[in-house]
Amino acid sequence: MTESPQRARHRAARRPLTPLDDFANAATGSLQTVGRRSAVVAASGGLIMTMALPASAAPADGQAGNLPAVDVAALTAKAREALATSPAVTVPVDAAWTFDAVEFTVEANPEPEPEPEPVRAAPAASRSSERTTSSAAATASVPQSVSGNAVLEVAARYVGTPYVSGGTTPSGFDCSGFTSYVYAQLGITLPRTSTAQKAAGTIVSRADARPGDLVWSPGHIGIYAGGNQMIDSPRPGKTVQFRAMWQSNPVFIRVG
Repeated sequence: MTESPQRARHRAARRPLTPLDDFANAATGSLQTVGRRSAVVAASGGLIMTMALPASAAPADGQAGNLPAVDVAALTAKAREALATSPAVTVPVDAAWTFDAVEFTVEANPEPEPEPEPVRAAPAASRSSERTTSSAAATASVPQSVSGNAVLEVAARYVGTPYVSGGTTPSGFDCSGFTSYVYAQLGITLPRTSTAQKAAGTIVSRADARPGDLVWSPGHIGIYAGGNQMIDSPRPGKTVQFRAMWQSNPVFIRVG
């Protein structure tokens, strides 16, 4: 018969106990005997705990007295030793507290500086006054050929009118809208586009061109004013004006 040896049993590892644990257990067990205003001051491993004292143990107002003894039977030896050797702190009943007040002065805020008066901008010039100014400046450069030329006399009335894409009235012209409007004042109907207006009359040479003829270049058309000048509605941002011809190879068209 075989006998198996009895194996040793090992106790499971436990968390080591400290004086704080003993004190916590003792304090928990004796909480029922501690009133609201009783105090227990214990030092164990640097711990200081405060509790309330029972109302009956409190000294009368204005009288000094010793706090009643606290039941320390449940405390460990180390806790009782720490309690016995801990310093006692007492405060006289008639102790007065004082503090030094820092002297300071209060100064009123300075009166705010008055806000600057708003600067009123000069009123913007009206469109009509701008057009009048532009017309006056442009009239000074009107060529002599305008006098006595029905087409140029009508065209010169609209100097200063702004360029407007698709415009066909004195409130704004594009290039072909301007030429068609001028000729319409003389009873002559022109097509709407510059390309169609090129085919609406007879092409003449530069040597044979006369003031009042149309001046065409790819994508643009105006009215010949004689010499090396023309009147037209140039492009966005510009106005109807007399100016030097800029085309390198213009086509002149006589209408009517």
